[in-house]
Amino acid sequence: MKTKWIVGTRGSRLALKQTELTIETLKNVYPDFDFPVKIIKTTGDAAWDAPLNLIGGKGIFVKEIEEALLREEIDIAVHSMKDLPAELGQTLILGAILEREDPRDVFISLTYESIKNVENKAKIGTSSIRRKSQILCFNKNIEVVNLRGNVDTRIRKLKEPGLDGIILAYAGVKRMGFDQYIKEILPFNIMLPPAGQGAIGIEIRNESEALHVLKPINHENSFLEVDIERKLLAAIGGGCQTPLGINAKVANKKIELHIVLCKENGEISVKEKIVGSLGHPDELVAKALKIMP
Repeated sequence: MKTKWIVGTRGSRLALKQTELTIETLKNVYPDFDFPVKIIKTTGDAAWDAPLNLIGGKGIFVKEIEEALLREEIDIAVHSMKDLPAELGQTLILGAILEREDPRDVFISLTYESIKNVENKAKIGTSSIRRKSQILCFNKNIEVVNLRGNVDTRIRKLKEPGLDGIILAYAGVKRMGFDQYIKEILPFNIMLPPAGQGAIGIEIRNESEALHVLKPINHENSFLEVDIERKLLAAIGGGCQTPLGINAKVANKKIELHIVLCKENGEISVKEKIVGSLGHPDELVAKALKIMP
C-alpha cells in the first residue's frame, strides 16, 4: 500500500478547514502516511455574484476537482456533501463520510434574537432558493435578499447597513469558529436543510486501495443518512434549482426522513416525516417518492 495520498480541495477557508479535519482523522489511523494538499480553483469560486441556480448549480464547486481526480493529479477529494451533485461520474465513488455535524441551519442577526421576532419588511440574506422558499413560508412579509460568499464574507456583510439577518449552515459556522454569532439554530419545522448538509465526504476513483484506506474513517450512520438523502434527491431530480429540503436521521434503530418541497413564493407542496426500518433504507426512499408530486 502506498503511503502518500494527495488530497484535493477548494481553497476557501471553510474548505481548507474541512480538509484539515479530514487529514487529522486520517493521521489518527495512519500516523506515518503523508497527505499533501492540492488546492484547486473551481468555477464556483470565480462566480460569487450570481445565484447558484443561474450559473450551473451544485456541480460548479466540484467539476474541476473531479477532473483532477480522473487525471490522477490527486488521490482523494474532500467536499462538503451538500455541494456534490446527486449522481457522480461512472468511475468516481464516495469513499467515506466523516461523522456528521448538526445538519440544521442557523439564524444570525445583529438586530433580532430569533427569526420569530423579525418584523415585516426586514431583509434576510441568502443565496439559496430552498432557504428563500422556507423563509417566505414562515413569514411572507420578510424580504429575502440574494447574498453569496464564503461564511466569513457573509457574516462581514451582515455588519453593513440594510441587512437584518442571514441564514447559514450550522456546520460551516461552527467549523469556522463563528459560533458566537449564532442567535438561533432553526428547527426543522421552520427550515429543513438540503441533502448532505453538515457532512464532509471524500470522493475517490473506483479503486479498492483507496476505498480500503478510507474504510476506518467512514462513519456508517452518517454515510447511511447521506446516502438516503442523495438517492431521494437523484430520484426526484432536485438540485440548487429545486426548493427541496431532505434530512435522514438514524435514531433508535429506525430512520426518520423529513421532506419539504416548496415553491419559490413560499407555498408548500410537500411536508412530511416518514419513519422506516434501519435494515431497508431503499424502501424508505420508495415510500417518500410516492408522496412527491
